[in-house]
Amino acid sequence: MVNSRHVFATFLILTIMNASSAFDYGQALDKSLLFFEAQRSGKLPRTQRVNWRGDSGLTDGYQQKVNLVGGYYDAGDHVKFGLPMAYTVTMLSWGAIEYHRNMMDLNQMGHVLDAIKWGTDYFIKAHSQPNVLWGQVGDGDSDHYCWERAEDMTTPRTAYKLDTEHPGSDLAGETAAAMAAASMAFRPYNSSYSDLLLVHAKQLFWFADRFRGLFTDSIPCAKEFYTSSGFEDELLWAATWLYRATNDESYLKYVVDNAASMGGTGWATKEFSWDNKYAGVQILLSKVLLDGHGGAYTATLKQYKAKADYFACACHQKNDGYNAPMTPGGLLYLHQWNNMQYAASAAFLLAVYSDYLTAAKSVLTCPDANADYILGKNPKSMSYIVGYGQNYPIHVHHRGASIASISVVHSVVGCVQGFDAWYHRPAANPNVIHGGLVGGPDRNDNFDDDRSNYEQTEPTLSGTAPLVGLFSKLHSLNLGPKPTTSPSPTKGHPDSHAKAPTKPYGAPVEFLHSITNSWTVGGIEYYRHKVIIKNTSEKPITDLKLVIENLSGSLWGLTPTLTKNVYELPQWSKVIKPSSECSFVYVQGGPQAKVSIQSYH
Repeated sequence: MVNSRHVFATFLILTIMNASSAFDYGQALDKSLLFFEAQRSGKLPRTQRVNWRGDSGLTDGYQQKVNLVGGYYDAGDHVKFGLPMAYTVTMLSWGAIEYHRNMMDLNQMGHVLDAIKWGTDYFIKAHSQPNVLWGQVGDGDSDHYCWERAEDMTTPRTAYKLDTEHPGSDLAGETAAAMAAASMAFRPYNSSYSDLLLVHAKQLFWFADRFRGLFTDSIPCAKEFYTSSGFEDELLWAATWLYRATNDESYLKYVVDNAASMGGTGWATKEFSWDNKYAGVQILLSKVLLDGHGGAYTATLKQYKAKADYFACACHQKNDGYNAPMTPGGLLYLHQWNNMQYAASAAFLLAVYSDYLTAAKSVLTCPDANADYILGKNPKSMSYIVGYGQNYPIHVHHRGASIASISVVHSVVGCVQGFDAWYHRPAANPNVIHGGLVGGPDRNDNFDDDRSNYEQTEPTLSGTAPLVGLFSKLHSLNLGPKPTTSPSPTKGHPDSHAKAPTKPYGAPVEFLHSITNSWTVGGIEYYRHKVIIKNTSEKPITDLKLVIENLSGSLWGLTPTLTKNVYELPQWSKVIKPSSECSFVYVQGGPQAKVSIQSYH
């Protein structure tokens, strides 16, 4: 028997309760949200933070006389694939529903809602009629023949639709789920928009259920890239989300009446992904049972919960031998291509399920985890979140990241020129695609940081989306005393007081040191140090380089230079304006590091 309080501690199959990781999940969340800005298609807003991107895809849908401007590019390419995009919005919304308080504490709720809305605004356009859904823009084959920036696209932007003659229950069902989940995420902040999303969700579900078929039969060019294994799970998934969003019992009756015929109580899975929603359905319906709302449907809901337990136990390696496969380093390993997305989605699902079980004071009985692997606690000591930590992939398989920004190289980079001049360059990508979760290591924990190794180095929407909720959850875990603005001294630590501002001689900068958290592991006291850098002059400061000595732990918020112990501000905050400030964080045991200025302009 495994107490549910330990279930939530699983994240990618190492244990989160091992507080020695000391990773900055708040920063990881911030990076993840930047990835979605980098993937935006359409007219970029003034609030765009990823400034190496520009407007693109402004004529999408024009040939078909429909406005399909907006949405997200799928991965390192420029196709807007409807199924993984809808799954991405569902997962972002689920994270916002479960962990909105954590996101608000981190001042990230606005960015999360922006990421969701960028997708749902596009889906509203794509759902141009009750029984019409535009499911894809662009063609994968022609797109992959070219290596060019989104701003320079020369490949066909053909749009493909579903209708009553060309159904796609999986794609329409997932989009219905996304709209229903997003309506819940927006309910406290924009009720009219929430109502609009719910109207689309209901229409899409009716369309998906009434006109059944695989979307790849109607959009054959998608089959090579996103082959759907079936649509029954998406129908159950959509109905479950509509029940959560509306509390309309007819949707609950649907998932109960179709439980056996659609595989909801028959499939015991070890995977949760853009293609396979069964584990998500089973865990969501377990919450209905755990909350005491099963009523006449209790018997069937118990069958759903039994399958949810199977998934959790398999990921915990406690399923009497029927466990999910793992790498030697402890990573869930299900597929050779872009495996990390399956580990991320499983981690999110386990975190949510543990919360449901804990709230109901229930336990998980197994017959006989963990973000830290993603962030660097692995045999390669590699962060698989681009831009997080000091050792992350720098040859990411991503067109926009691998070619200099259009604001730097103003001339058009052609289809073939992109391969010749940029794809085959041995140098690191000129743009950091912050927050992108790459495909990750192979079954033996090996990773080859090569731009042509797309199975391991390409980031995707569907891989990064579950991390937004997951990192919000992890940041809230009580691994030690909660951060305070004025931390009290910690016994035995000579530098535990918040330091008064110190001004380096001759430099218009003040440093404010403080300790925001501490914890003990193996008898060693660890401290989370925050250093605020404030510009006290009347002029902007640029090209600031800092020397950090006696650093023994991890550091976030600065970028290492080629010179030992010398760091600079990250690309997105190169300038410190007058009377403004920025900060960085590091974690280590023992006395604080020594911070000084090497140079600035």
